[in-house]
Amino acid sequence: MARQWIQVTGAREHNLKNVDVKLPRNELTVITGLSGSGKSSLAFDTIYAEGQRKYVESLSAYARQFLGQMQKPDVDGIEGLSPAVSIEQRTAGSNPRSIVATTTEIYDYLRLLFASIGKAHCYACWKPVTSQSAEEMVEQLMALDSGRRLMILAPLVRGRKGEHVEVFEQARRRGFVRARVDGDLVELESVPKLAKTRKHSIEAVVDRLVMDAEVRSRLTDSVELALREGHGLMVALVEMPDGAWEEHAYSEQNACTDCEISFDPFEARHFSFNSPYGACTTCHGLGTQLIFDESLMVPDRSVAWTKAIHPLRYGGRRVVIYYKKLLEGLSQAYGIDANVPYEALSDEFREVLLRGSGSVEIEYYMRRRLQRRPFEGVIPMLMRRLEDNESEGMSHWLRDYMIRQACPGCAGARLQPAVLACRVQGRNIREIIGDSVWDAAHFFEGLRLSDQEEWITRDILKEIRSRLGFMVDVGLDYLTLDRESGSLSGGEAQRIRLATQIGAGLVGVVYVLDEPSIGLHQRDNDRLIQTLRELRDLGNTVIVVEHDEQTIRTADYVIDMGPLAGFEGGEVVFAGPTKKLLEADTLTAAYLRGDRVVEVPARRNRSKRGWLELKGATANNLKRVNAKFPIGLFTCVTGVSGSGKSTLVDQTLKRILGQHFNGSKDLPGAYKEVRGLDLADKMIVIDQSPIGRTPRSNPATYTGAFTEVRTLFASLPASKIRGYKPGRYSFNVKGGRCERCKGDGILKIEMHFLPDVYVPCEQCQEKRYNRETLEVTYKGLNISEVLSLSIQEATDYFEAVPKIARKLQMLCEVGLGYLKLGQPATTLSGGEAQRVKLASELSKRSTGRTIYILDEPTTGLHFADVHKLLEVLERLRDEGNTVIVIEHNLDMIKRADYVVDMGPGGGINGGRLVASGTPEQVAACEASYTGQYLKELL
Repeated sequence: MARQWIQVTGAREHNLKNVDVKLPRNELTVITGLSGSGKSSLAFDTIYAEGQRKYVESLSAYARQFLGQMQKPDVDGIEGLSPAVSIEQRTAGSNPRSIVATTTEIYDYLRLLFASIGKAHCYACWKPVTSQSAEEMVEQLMALDSGRRLMILAPLVRGRKGEHVEVFEQARRRGFVRARVDGDLVELESVPKLAKTRKHSIEAVVDRLVMDAEVRSRLTDSVELALREGHGLMVALVEMPDGAWEEHAYSEQNACTDCEISFDPFEARHFSFNSPYGACTTCHGLGTQLIFDESLMVPDRSVAWTKAIHPLRYGGRRVVIYYKKLLEGLSQAYGIDANVPYEALSDEFREVLLRGSGSVEIEYYMRRRLQRRPFEGVIPMLMRRLEDNESEGMSHWLRDYMIRQACPGCAGARLQPAVLACRVQGRNIREIIGDSVWDAAHFFEGLRLSDQEEWITRDILKEIRSRLGFMVDVGLDYLTLDRESGSLSGGEAQRIRLATQIGAGLVGVVYVLDEPSIGLHQRDNDRLIQTLRELRDLGNTVIVVEHDEQTIRTADYVIDMGPLAGFEGGEVVFAGPTKKLLEADTLTAAYLRGDRVVEVPARRNRSKRGWLELKGATANNLKRVNAKFPIGLFTCVTGVSGSGKSTLVDQTLKRILGQHFNGSKDLPGAYKEVRGLDLADKMIVIDQSPIGRTPRSNPATYTGAFTEVRTLFASLPASKIRGYKPGRYSFNVKGGRCERCKGDGILKIEMHFLPDVYVPCEQCQEKRYNRETLEVTYKGLNISEVLSLSIQEATDYFEAVPKIARKLQMLCEVGLGYLKLGQPATTLSGGEAQRVKLASELSKRSTGRTIYILDEPTTGLHFADVHKLLEVLERLRDEGNTVIVIEHNLDMIKRADYVVDMGPGGGINGGRLVASGTPEQVAACEASYTGQYLKELL
């Protein structure tokens, strides 16, 4: 009989202290605890890592070389483990070709649906296409001018991988002499060997003719033979007056008799914007194009037009001189004074300046020689410069003057006109993926098909409907299917992967999820919990790292990590059924019982310094939103998922402030007016992104404390005698670091078919510095030993050095005293990274006029951590700063001075300001979902 428990023995990954714990199989287990207490170390770095490693090790050595090898976690053993799947809260990547429909595989089934039962229409006249006879094709070709050369081809292979030796052999046996292979004519007696892994197209040359009235009979025979060999398809190559050959496709099945246009029979690949057979030929399936934007190129329109265009004034002395001479010539040719302000130019001359002079030539001197040619135009010149240059830095600099706009060829639809003219129940594939998940689900539920079509597509429609249903269940009904994956939040991307996994229907798997409730409003939480139960009921073990109270209360089993965080955590303080947790002596239990609570303020602060007002915001789903934020107070922006919170704050307000205070080039969403910018002097965004991408970054380097520590060590007498500068104490540069490990303290040994092994550096014994550097000490400790101190210990150690002590004290105040001073940034959780950033801001001198913007800062935070975070944010407010937070956490909302609630629903049902005011005023609004949940706490 299969084991009923997953037994973890001796887990020591990161801060885990030889943990022994068991988790029930085929149940929903929640692992909770303070930020940094070891939850992720147990769930992801131990259980998931070992499950994945064991599965990969079961494969052959050949297969393993193509897979990412996983190092064995520091654990004595895990029994009862099944193959593991991790669903983390990372974003879905930034590839613009990845959209919600492709990520969930819904688009693959849509392509099959349209290829199976789609009704083709002519994209020129929109009439249904019909079959075309060989006689009609001959009539069209006979209309060509006499003397025009013509080639008739029979398609044998269209875009298929392989060497296709048997295709060539068969064509030779059938009497063909030549073929066109990937666009090139070849003799069949000497065909080059084709690459096995590339896609190829092969057409047999049936006949070559010169058109006149006498060739009708021969042409008819050739067309009929080509259609026979090409299974109803034929290609005609017609020589044009300039000597080039123009290709025309003909089909016995799909043709418009009025417009004389033939179409290939539709296959699934024609509906893919990642395939050359379906992708728009202008944007190659991206749906957008980068274009140079006048407002970015000319930031100050009051400057003389010859000096106003930024990209022409920078980029090297020779380039600048060349552009200067060109503009002088343009000035003389059109009689426009070089000192006229850009804003005073006529529309006609501005068009010439930006787009070119056409056939009108200008004269200019270059290297003392007179040049005469049409003026190319600023935008075509810069576009050519972007395409021709090989410098990544230059390309990046030029793109700063560009914006992305819808492709003029397909209007953002990504596909070719013929593909978009194919319809199912009157709608093309682009119109369907433009729907929200909710609307698409309703469309497919109400789809009316003939009996034959129903039989053909029953399996396809079953998959589409079930996947859409799962997305509704995890609270993503507001997303449109064409939404780019890169624009999704970590929580949304995770729930998409969750819906995909449920659709896969796997059984006997260990699923490990990282806070799936992130970004979900309380209203949507019930559906998510029901989805987790469904995943469990399929016969899977579901392990969830979570802080959400509702999820904890509905779990079958709870593991509470603690008692505190960092080196004071890493232990299991409770493991058992959820009901018994309420009897335990843990922080989590105290908050669940109500022994500890986040108190409602005795009185609300009122705005005394005015308002930051945003009017007429219409980006994405916003419907002319007028919102105001009190200066000097703490504001929460709330609402259900997809209601427009991020669009209002991140895509509109934050970018307006970024342009005003920081000179940012990110364009804000559409809005009418903003007021109150003069009431602040800067804007700072504090998010949960990592404080560094490499182990060399740590809390000391990020806050600047390590710079002061290095300066202190360089000022010691021993350093001065040896001539050591602050750089001597950096592990990033040569001099003081250990050169064997380059300051990493560890060495990587590549094992090829086995995971890479990391071993301590024998030369420095993981101390990162060389022996001479470590001989210098301050108060008995060398630089390596200082980095090993906890931040709390280091605060006491540097008590006599205010510059260092102040920065470290702030880290302690935000609850990070348990971290090591030199702890690699890559080991910090999102919540810890955010609090490091907050501490860094708090340690700076405050002007009391800063606007702080935070997006869901409670992500990854325990009830007790939320309490600490609130104290930090309220401290920023008490210094006179303005704090604007996007948040779902009710404890944070009830402590806010002001609430802006968006909704009422998500997607097209949202985008309105439902309520604004104090939490009590929002709670009194019956239309507000946030208010309904808030009312219970106030």
